[in-house]
Amino acid sequence: MPSRRILSASFLVLLVLSGCGRLRPKPPKEYVYVSAKQTFLRDRIAAISNHVADVSNGQRLEVLERSRRFLKVKTDKGKIGWIEEHGVIDQNMYQQFVDLQKQHVNDPVIATATLRDDLYLHVKPGRQEERFYLLPENDKLQMLVRASVLKPVPPQALPVPAPKPVLKTDAKSKGKAAEPPAPEGPPMEDWWLVRDAQGRVGWTLSRRLDIDVPDAIAGYSEGQRMIGAYQLATVSDPESTVPGGQVPEYVTVLVPYKDGLPYDFDQVRVFTWNTKKHRYETAFRQRNLQGYLPVHVGTQNFDKIGTVPVFSFRVATDDTVAIDPATGAAHPAHTDELTYRLEGVVVRKVEPPPPPGTAPPPPPQQAVPKTSVAPVKERKHARRHPARAAHAAHSRVRHKHH
Repeated sequence: MPSRRILSASFLVLLVLSGCGRLRPKPPKEYVYVSAKQTFLRDRIAAISNHVADVSNGQRLEVLERSRRFLKVKTDKGKIGWIEEHGVIDQNMYQQFVDLQKQHVNDPVIATATLRDDLYLHVKPGRQEERFYLLPENDKLQMLVRASVLKPVPPQALPVPAPKPVLKTDAKSKGKAAEPPAPEGPPMEDWWLVRDAQGRVGWTLSRRLDIDVPDAIAGYSEGQRMIGAYQLATVSDPESTVPGGQVPEYVTVLVPYKDGLPYDFDQVRVFTWNTKKHRYETAFRQRNLQGYLPVHVGTQNFDKIGTVPVFSFRVATDDTVAIDPATGAAHPAHTDELTYRLEGVVVRKVEPPPPPGTAPPPPPQQAVPKTSVAPVKERKHARRHPARAAHAAHSRVRHKHH
């Protein structure tokens, strides 16, 4: 009897323990995502192993077990194998890419570009930042935001020695050393936040992008880089080579081929079509700007001329520029918005309306011509002796000219 009681008690304890195990919540599943272009799963961690399945960039895998440098994972199709840890990113990093996509879902498109080579998208601008999506060559991308960051310098690169001061030989300097030129800043490189056709967002190197510019005006860049060409209007010219005879007219923004500039563009040009010579001509150009994207293009109605194309952009009013420490993007502290309109082939500036409640400026007053008034004695003398007065006036004129 005592042995039966002991067995019964042990059985009850096992039932209670098993019930507690069933009630315990299961740990959430852990996932990783393939960041390599393409790799495979192996059946074991060894120098010689068998091929289980192929996996490619962006594919989700469920983590079953962890080793020192490998993860045991399962695909959505149920294939189980080991993969190297450096070929995947974890759930937290994947979520950062998802958040980046949501954050910039409504950003305006600055321009479109074509990718030169296969290239990764990074979560932040910089070569050492985490990467995930691998975009194929010739992929079409939408450009959203530009940023400038420090360019990594290889450790074997030696600093350039400072130039020796040159002694001045002129008499004024008296053998004093000339001031050395101002040292250049650290090397910078530009990155663009881009979006592909699938809506994926990330940062990529600017030098790997070929901005889409119409071939008809690309040759007018004059050594500058066109970072945007926006259609303003169309002109009918049946004798042109454009299909349908409808020739577009553009406003473009340009910038030097230099990374790390604190502005997006420094020049604006408007190209209109000459229907007699059947070619593009520059209707408007403005240089030495500190302009910032985007450029807004549309139409506006004016009292005397009707509805015409207009374009606007922002320019910095001083040198105060704020740099986003997270991305390196330049944000001017003080800006003005400039608006222009296209009247045929003439571009005119649109002045902003006065603030509400302010009276319009008064019209300029016309200057009243000054008339010389002769002294009273001279007037009386002229009445009595008109011949002498005429002779004296003639003498004064001759003396004034001589």
